[in-house]
Amino acid sequence: MEKLQKLELMDKILRELDDLKNSQTSVLKKLSQIEADNINLGVALLEKKLPDIHEEVDASLVIVTALVEEFQEHRDKFYTDNKLESLLDPTA
Repeated sequence: MEKLQKLELMDKILRELDDLKNSQTSVLKKLSQIEADNINLGVALLEKKLPDIHEEVDASLVIVTALVEEFQEHRDKFYTDNKLESLLDPTA
């Protein structure tokens, strides 16, 4: 695979990881809303299960966020190590 193709694929993966992170954030917001609504409703089943789901999604979000940062660093190092700025910027 050509270096520019690899870079494009890395950028695509970063966008997908960011989308995953945003989706998990949305899931956390929905869970929080359900938990808030259940304060008034008081269903014991929801009180018991929702915190576990919240904790798992939050832990997953932390992992994905760290992965995005680490993969961005990997992508940037690949970009620099392979001197791709000159291939992408015709004025360089």
